[in-house]
Amino acid sequence: MYKILITGGAGNVGGALARKLVENQKYFIVIADDLSTGSKQKLPSKNFKNWTFVYCDVNKYEEISQIMLVHQFDYVFHYAAVVGVKRTQDNPIMVLNDIQGIKNILQLSKNTSVKRTFFSSSSEVYGEPVELPQNEETTPLNSRVPYAVVKNVGESYFRSYYKSFGLPFTIFRFFNTYGPNQSEDFVVSKFLKAALNNKDITIYGDGKQTRTFCYVDDNVNTCIKIFENNLMLNDVINIGGAQEYEIKQLAQLIIEKTNSKSKLVYLPALEEGDMTRRMPDNSKMKQILDSDLISIEKGIDLMLSHSDFKY
Repeated sequence: MYKILITGGAGNVGGALARKLVENQKYFIVIADDLSTGSKQKLPSKNFKNWTFVYCDVNKYEEISQIMLVHQFDYVFHYAAVVGVKRTQDNPIMVLNDIQGIKNILQLSKNTSVKRTFFSSSSEVYGEPVELPQNEETTPLNSRVPYAVVKNVGESYFRSYYKSFGLPFTIFRFFNTYGPNQSEDFVVSKFLKAALNNKDITIYGDGKQTRTFCYVDDNVNTCIKIFENNLMLNDVINIGGAQEYEIKQLAQLIIEKTNSKSKLVYLPALEEGDMTRRMPDNSKMKQILDSDLISIEKGIDLMLSHSDFKY
């Protein structure tokens, strides 16, 4: 049996990863989360016996070290982080503290002979686009907001631990990933819940900024294929959809899908962090997943039909 640690495993993506991995009885999953943005509702079903949850602040060495020294993990997925555009802008010091968690995970992984570490980086590292689609090898990482800086520093730490100590890694650069367990800090869930309650949908700026959207199943299935087939070893990969949508287009689509009476309300643009466009070169992802990605239209339908989606 392989022992796997997922930090941030009570979040949207980490929780979905945990729920999928526990289906394989060859894995024993330990989920570590301080529940600052996660929720126990996102954990796997109690029908599965091959997992456990531990309340833990990964940024505190004494807490995460107890878990890692006791369990001696084979693999680590480090997904714990302060997330959400507004939250990360309002709490920059809290965001920067996540660097300590990265260092803790890598040091303990090295000392406990972890076979491979996986890091959830972000599309935010690219900043304002200088080329589209944004490619893992050629697009410069030019964002200066604290969240992006931490992810960039984190990537450097993972590469450095491989070069210095031979600790294998894979870096996932996640673009907007949505799903039924997503919190209202994120645009799809926020807009859907407003529309279902016929409340105004607020948009920062003119709404012409574009994003791509990746349904959580596509994200998780790709990451698990990479893990189980030993792909993208000591490498980085974009995980996201490639179809651009203006934010106001997304809002209008959601209003139509839900037959909502919501109206669009435009607020002043955020001072920083709300990039004009974001679109990944996801050719590596599509090759690995080897199936069509779930469209935003279908993804919204899946969210609305999901028993875990609350509004």
